[in-house]
Amino acid sequence: MLVLLPPSEGKAASGRGAPLKADSLSLPGLAEARAAVLDELVELCMADEDKAREVLGLSEGLRGEVAKNAALRTAGTRPAGEIYTGVLYDALELASLDPAAKRRAARSLLVFSGLWGAVHTGDRIPSYRCSMGVKLPGLGALGAYWRSVMEPVMTQAAGEGLVLDLRSSAYAAAWKPKGAVAGRTATVRVLHSQLVDGVEKRSVVSHFNKATKGRLVRDLLTTGAAPADPAGLVEALRDLGYVVEAAPPAKPGRAWSLDVVVTQIH
Repeated sequence: MLVLLPPSEGKAASGRGAPLKADSLSLPGLAEARAAVLDELVELCMADEDKAREVLGLSEGLRGEVAKNAALRTAGTRPAGEIYTGVLYDALELASLDPAAKRRAARSLLVFSGLWGAVHTGDRIPSYRCSMGVKLPGLGALGAYWRSVMEPVMTQAAGEGLVLDLRSSAYAAAWKPKGAVAGRTATVRVLHSQLVDGVEKRSVVSHFNKATKGRLVRDLLTTGAAPADPAGLVEALRDLGYVVEAAPPAKPGRAWSLDVVVTQIH
């Protein structure tokens, strides 16, 4: 099983470990593209702070993020699973997983990134600020840039197993599974169900959507569930107590869409 996650906008501080070793990152097929993005981002942030803030969409209060990017080559690193914070990662609680679940996480979790393309949670990276929505002066929109190089690398990474796609739309644009891989892919939407004047109303609540996805992944890792395909995922989630609504796609070569329905927000 391969689980595709979005990054978090906020990130923990860089670690005290050795600086970035780009050739040690997983998915080596992305190495050349990563180097190009890193080069331009560092150059931009070193040359003109105001322009960098404009390109990165940063407020005056986030001016320090520009300096952080300028120092990416020399900053300390830590595992990506520690760098990324926020609602989904708080609920996932990677650090508290038991050893077996941590090994499963290291194999299966892949975080998409405007700077790195995609990294496993065990890859050591510095803290940075560069979303997939950024348009760098030389490389252009990062979503389109990564889309041009992701296909062969991600198709190989997906292998023959299930792909659980929990990315937000901006990061999903960087790689869209096709063909046989798409048929083994499941996307998840979390819906909050409540009664209003005796009538059920359903809505998507962003914060809770992220938290539920984090808990869902944690439950799969903790129990060692290993569904081979989307239908197996539906059964595994139901066995874990989730209310899941799903149906096979109308045509072959398309991803499954799963709705996880919850009644309490926490």
